[in-house]
Amino acid sequence: MTTELLGIHHVTAMTDNAMRNYDFMTDVLGMRLVKKTVNQDDIQTYHTFFADDVGSPGTDMTFFDFPNNPKGIRGTNSISRTGLRVPDDAALEYYLERFKEFGVKNEGIKELFGKKVLPFEESDGQRYQLFSDENNEGVAPGTPWKNGPVPEDKAIYGLGPIEITVSYYDDFKQVLTSIYDMKPVIEEDDVTVFDVGDGGNGGQVILRKDETKQGQQGYGEVHHVSFRVADHNAIKAWEEKYNELGVGHSGNVDRFYFEALYARVGHILIELSTDGPGFMGDEPYETLGESLALPPMLEPKREQIEAQVRHFDTTR
Repeated sequence: MTTELLGIHHVTAMTDNAMRNYDFMTDVLGMRLVKKTVNQDDIQTYHTFFADDVGSPGTDMTFFDFPNNPKGIRGTNSISRTGLRVPDDAALEYYLERFKEFGVKNEGIKELFGKKVLPFEESDGQRYQLFSDENNEGVAPGTPWKNGPVPEDKAIYGLGPIEITVSYYDDFKQVLTSIYDMKPVIEEDDVTVFDVGDGGNGGQVILRKDETKQGQQGYGEVHHVSFRVADHNAIKAWEEKYNELGVGHSGNVDRFYFEALYARVGHILIELSTDGPGFMGDEPYETLGESLALPPMLEPKREQIEAQVRHFDTTR
């Protein structure tokens, strides 16, 4: 059995408004809503999944919509920025113009570790940056949304490097290398870039040292990051590994669309998720994300759930 991590699986953040967030992710960024479901641990709230054309692992940006959730406070000991991949430098120029058109706050095109990037924010403060895949190697990208508002040769087609900021930098660095077998590929003062799996933009973590004020989760902040493992056997192997190392964990959780295993490392919630079964088994390709999808264990509660969640229209 292997515990090899294959790359980034998904990032889950918190939004202040599921409808506004849907409009931003689809109409502005051009990512496809592949699943509109509920948080399986809080079934009165939405869990939305935005990804590539077919919901490939490594392309999912997902959101919890918690009513009355306070605004997050930026600070250390948090997942501080999510990366998204585009095909090349020309795609960054395209999005820069698109952001001007839609009034999206951004920092302009910059260079980071030899790559062109475009940092930007959603209106609730959620922080992202687009990474150009020009000359990139490593974890393969997904498939751009074929019927989306952004041309396929410019569109976001996967998650990029994930930035984590901590005050206990050396200790966290040791955890990433010794437990998760991440490989340092760039080391500078107070920052290390790690490869996960085959590395490249689809398999990197940027770890930064920050000893300023403590961050606080809330809307506009990231809830957790997940890394890819192959299958059920890999999840079980990780359970054994965590047990041997004395790492507290959730045990294997069947989310229907994938299996998951959670462990909190300091302040950072790290999930491991299987590549399958995926998002294509319970809805037609043509209408992915247009209706409320419930896994079989929640289907008997559909009437109760639909009466409690705030309806919003995602038909296209």
